[in-house]
Amino acid sequence: MKYIYTVVALSSVLGSSVVMASAECPVYPKSEWMKEADARAKIEAEGYRIKVFKISDNCYELYGHDKAGQKVEIYYDVKTLAIVKEDD
Repeated sequence: MKYIYTVVALSSVLGSSVVMASAECPVYPKSEWMKEADARAKIEAEGYRIKVFKISDNCYELYGHDKAGQKVEIYYDVKTLAIVKEDD
C-alpha cells in the first residue's frame, strides 16, 4: 500500500513540473514591445512557419516548424525578439 502512495505522490510532483514549462522573459512596458505583426514577419523571414503565435507571460510564444520542417516551440523576448527558450 505504501508503494501506491509513493507512486501517486511522485506523479503529482512530476506532473506539476511539466505544467510550469513556460519561459521567464524580462518585463517591459507595452510601449517598448515590438509590434506583434513586425515580430511575426521577422520570424517568418527567418524561415519559420507559424502555426500559433501568442503572448505568454511577457513572451511571444511560437508553435510551428523550422526550415527543416521540425516542430518547434520558441519563447521570444517581446522587445528584442531574442530567443529566451526553445523546445523541440
